[in-house]
Amino acid sequence: MKLLNALVAAFIGAGLMLTSVSAGAQGSPVKIRIQSVIPTTADEVTMLREFTKDVADLTSNTVQFEILPAGAIVAVNDTLDAVDKGLIEGGFAWTHYWSGKHPAAVLFGSPAAGSGVGMDNFAWVSWYLYGGGQALYDQLWKEMKVNIKGFILQPVGPEALGWFKKPITSMADFRKLRFRTPPGIPGQIYNDIGVASVAMGGGDILPALEKGVIDAAEWCCPKPDMTFGFHKVMKHYYLEGLHQVVVNADLYINGTVWGKLTPLQKKAVEVAANASLMKTVAYRIYENGKALQELTTQHGVILHDTPPEYFKEYGDAALKNFEKNAKDNPFFKKVWDSQKEFSGTTTPYWARAQKTNAAVTNAYADILAKAAKK
Repeated sequence: MKLLNALVAAFIGAGLMLTSVSAGAQGSPVKIRIQSVIPTTADEVTMLREFTKDVADLTSNTVQFEILPAGAIVAVNDTLDAVDKGLIEGGFAWTHYWSGKHPAAVLFGSPAAGSGVGMDNFAWVSWYLYGGGQALYDQLWKEMKVNIKGFILQPVGPEALGWFKKPITSMADFRKLRFRTPPGIPGQIYNDIGVASVAMGGGDILPALEKGVIDAAEWCCPKPDMTFGFHKVMKHYYLEGLHQVVVNADLYINGTVWGKLTPLQKKAVEVAANASLMKTVAYRIYENGKALQELTTQHGVILHDTPPEYFKEYGDAALKNFEKNAKDNPFFKKVWDSQKEFSGTTTPYWARAQKTNAAVTNAYADILAKAAKK
């Protein structure tokens, strides 16, 4: 009997020890406020909430996030600096928003025209996870001299060329318009081809259109665009654009806050971030499909083909821009060289695989189009 009692006591003690170790691994509760650069009603925040829930679940709620709207604590343009200084613990934006701090930011957030080396959003994620991109992304923050730990969360692409009040049939038509574009290099490339680029935050676009401050605009894709309500003031929609064949939203955590997390908490954030890459792609395909159907069948939106000369003009200008930045900035060159080397290996395969993907989807799209006409 004494032996049995001793064994029971030993098992209880071992269980208490494991519980204590587990609790220690989880760490103390941490709350991270994330200020977004867009309203919390935006579609991108839907997926951001999924990411934060995954982290909370994986850490037994010891790491929790509070998502704040654009401008809640600091101005949108000050978001990254506020995270760097610890005014807020986290921020959510797109890396290319900070290309004014370093031109290489565009190669992570919005590598216009596929970085000029044929990268689509799937190939970009492959480079990021397995082609050395993640290490270079971590180095980017050091190049900027900011106290930031970043995570790519939401790869999207290709984005739509945008919304227009009247159809455009040529680049001459396009050049007559004041066009909302992303900030940084993607917008600069539009200026280079003679399109008047106007950068502004997502929440400012619709009011600017209504007041006539701009004539046309791009934001993202059917679902996010519909959420912002662009179809209320414009009916002509062009899906094929080059300025954001790849566009990645990311999370910034203050480096000091990140350093205080336990290894298990850090791993949970990393795992949830990688899961978000695939979940976002899956979410976007379905949601954009539903939104495009609603836009065209219920809101009178008309789809148009992008003028063919746009692709050559924008593609050529993007390549010149990257070549100049690579010449002027060693780290930009380092990142771009990595992408070129990766694409030199993967593009011969992926381009042919994409022909199969395009063939199978186009074939069924034709069937659906014929059925719709009956």
